[in-house]
Amino acid sequence: MLYILLFGLLAASFLLGMTWMRIGLFNLSGGAMESNLRKMTGTPLKGMLTGIAMTVVLQSSSAVTVIAVGLVSARILSFPQTVGIILGTNIGTTVTLEFLAFDLSALIIPLLVIGALLLLFRKARVRSWGFILLGIGIIFASMEGFGRLARPLESVGYVQEMLLMMKEQPLAALGLGVVLTALIQSSTVMTGIAMSFIGAGALSLETGIAIMLGANIGTCATALLAGIGAGAEARLVAYSHMWLNVGGALLFYPFMPMLADWSGAMGGDPDSQLAHASVLYNIACSAIVLPFAVQFGSWIVRLHGRKIS
Repeated sequence: MLYILLFGLLAASFLLGMTWMRIGLFNLSGGAMESNLRKMTGTPLKGMLTGIAMTVVLQSSSAVTVIAVGLVSARILSFPQTVGIILGTNIGTTVTLEFLAFDLSALIIPLLVIGALLLLFRKARVRSWGFILLGIGIIFASMEGFGRLARPLESVGYVQEMLLMMKEQPLAALGLGVVLTALIQSSTVMTGIAMSFIGAGALSLETGIAIMLGANIGTCATALLAGIGAGAEARLVAYSHMWLNVGGALLFYPFMPMLADWSGAMGGDPDSQLAHASVLYNIACSAIVLPFAVQFGSWIVRLHGRKIS
């Protein structure tokens, strides 16, 4: 029970670190976020590039998708303009995972100390950097904690059974990724946890990939919740995000061993290979849909019964 409690505390800390880093990055970006989304969505390609950039800044594909839902609800953007943004968000969120793949454990204490000191200043820009550094420090401290906790957790009976089930039934790992990501509202956190467990040898790369595919689906819950009461066209944004990730998971699920081989060929430790797999997967999904972005948007409209005006 103690190990499960520690796992929950580490997950909460990871989420706190992501939130604080996101706050700092958003504050530094000023009011340019929504303005850029309005200006740079003339074509699906421009929208995708904007979605990538905004997701890198906000460190959350869900946050950018929710902003897009809000802008469509306010009639600032139309649904077709958001299709490219949705394609870009999934690519942008992989930048964080590649960042997490680096071993910066030696910098945890300096990051926490410097970040905390910067929060004591009154100047908003300095405080924003404090949030960023403190957030990064908390994230890497949590990752270190997950790595150390993986071995003791393996000794817990029902955890052993769950790990064995996920190894033998990848669909169970995918389902776990969906459920836990929907609960914690962050695919990055869920995949980061999987990376820690892979690094400790508690999970295989292929099982981690299954969890990552599920996490991409689970993160859609945030946008779907934001779409409630936001208007019919705004809900189409959430639906497009959902179907893109569900379709990608269904397409790549049979090819997980191949994806594991490709990411392994890119080198690095096993945990960093999961980050590589996330990059390959999300770029491939968006690249496949991008040439058919208009048709994809029209299909979403037909499926959910609304004509684009």
